[in-house]
Formats: sequence, structure tokens, C-alpha cells
Amino acid sequence: MKNKLKYVLTGMLLLVVISSFIYAKIEIRNIDQEYRNLFARSYRILTPELPAKIDFAGEPVPLNLFYVRESLDREILANTYMQSSTTLMFKRAHRWFPVIEPLLKANDIPDDFKYLAVAESNFANVVSTAGAEGFWQFIKGTGQKYGLEITDEVDERYNVEKATAAACKYFKEAYGEYKSWTLVAASYNRGIDGVGKALDKQGVTSYYDTYLVEETSRYVYRILALKTIYLHPTSYGFYFREKDFYPPLKTYTKSVDSSISDLAAFAASQKINYRILREFNPWLRRYSLTNKSGKTYHITLPKEGFLQGENPSRPGSGSETFFHDTLRIDQARW
Repeated sequence: MKNKLKYVLTGMLLLVVISSFIYAKIEIRNIDQEYRNLFARSYRILTPELPAKIDFAGEPVPLNLFYVRESLDREILANTYMQSSTTLMFKRAHRWFPVIEPLLKANDIPDDFKYLAVAESNFANVVSTAGAEGFWQFIKGTGQKYGLEITDEVDERYNVEKATAAACKYFKEAYGEYKSWTLVAASYNRGIDGVGKALDKQGVTSYYDTYLVEETSRYVYRILALKTIYLHPTSYGFYFREKDFYPPLKTYTKSVDSSISDLAAFAASQKINYRILREFNPWLRRYSLTNKSGKTYHITLPKEGFLQGENPSRPGSGSETFFHDTLRIDQARW
């Protein structure tokens, strides 16, 4: 009797274990299926629209050519779905376009060239593998050619105003060579001689008719894509409130025509620290400014209150401004 009871209990226990195992496998299968169903219901990748027409600096882009349309499509796709980088473009452009736009205008350079600075650096003081530096990505020799001071202590490639003025000199020189702003933009990547040789060898006069190395062949299309997305952010899924943008810097300048042996001490005398001095003057590259020639340098300093959390942007508190502000950008920059 005891043995029979033992066998019955053992059998029941085994049945419970087997049932639990089967149920667990079914449960896992159900969870996996539901997960796949959720993915299928929720995840979407949509193709952004190409503009019906577009120009660079007033020069029409021949979108009727399939390779032109597909090249632009590639860059619009890349920059639409490279969301973090493109979001930073909007945030930083709010600060830096107002600095660059008047300088382009004063030098009779089309406004579209501001997007070239975005394509080069996305308004970050980056250094390329070729040694190009600053917003406009000048290499040392080219920067010096167009009037920038580049020494161990001073590097004006990091001075936005002076680097923009130097870029304008280049644009003017290249335009004198090509009489085409599109070719001027392409040459900023390839060089005046590089683009000129390609045109001569191929017997063409248009950027869109020229076979170029991949980096240069993509360059103008990337600029065009950035322009398109910037002008029509909501069409590409970008919605911002005014407070999302980086505010313009509130500054004043202090002129210096003598040496400064200790820039950290100089910063302290201006009631800031060396870190803040470098943030506002990235062109200062060391802890001293040796100025044997008595040249006048203009050091940028923050206005009182700017560093204590004051935000010059128009206040916006939430969803009520979420669509309005971005739509305003669309309309204002169309």
C-alpha cells in the first residue's frame, strides 16, 4: 500500500514538473510572439520627401537628372535619420547664424554659404585628420593665406568672425575663377585647382555634370540637404520650442595691445575663470599671450548675468509652444 502511494505521489509530481515545463515554453513563445507583434505595430521607417525644386545661391539644382535626385535623396535620408547631429544643427545655428549671416552679406557672399559651415563642422571646433580646424575647417597654410594669424598662442581659425571673413575671401577668389557659386562650394572641399582640373579634363562647366571623387561629389548635396531640412524642419520630423535652441551669447570685448603673461590671472581680474575665457575665446591656445608687436587683440567677455542662468531666449513652458515655434521657422525661412 505504501509503495502504491509512493508511486502515485511520484507520478503526480512528475506530471506537475512536465506540465510546468510545457507551460513555461508556451508562455515564452507567447511573450516572443507578442514582442514581435508589438515591433510590427509600433516601428516605422518612412521615406522623407524630396523638394519639388531647390537652388544653391540662386542657381537651380537639376532634379530632372536621376543621379542628382538620388544623390540629394541620399543626403536627406542621412541627415533626417542622423537625428542627434541634425538636432544639434538647429540648436547651434540659433546662436551662430546671426553671427555669420551679416558677415556673408557684408562681403557680398550668398546667404546659402552659412550651410557650408554646418557641413564642415556643425558649429563645433573640430580638428580633421588633415589638420583642418575651427568652424570653417581651414588647414594652417590656407588659413594664413587668407589672413588668419596661426601661432602656438593664437589660432584665428577658432575666431568665428575672422575665420568667416577669411572664408569669404576664398569664396570671392573661387567665384572669380568659376563664375558659379555651386562650383565655389565644391572647391571648398576639393580646392580651386582640383575642381578646375576635373572641369578641364571632362570638358564641362557645371558641378552637376562633373565626375568627382566621392567626398566632393557628396559635398554640395549634403549642403543642399541641410538647407532643405533647416528651412522645413517639420517636413522632416523635427519639432522645437524656442527654449530648445542655444541662445546667442551676450558679450562685450576688451581690447589688449600688450602681452599677457598669465591668462588665468587675467581671467580672474575680469571676474571669470580660465575655462570661461577659453569658452568665449577659443582662439587663445595657451596660458599666455605674447604680444611683442603691440598688435591689438579683442578679447570677448560675457556680460554680467549671462553666466548665472539667464536665458535670452523667449520663454516657453511646454507643449503649447511645441508646434508653433517650429512652424514659425518653416514660414519665416521659406
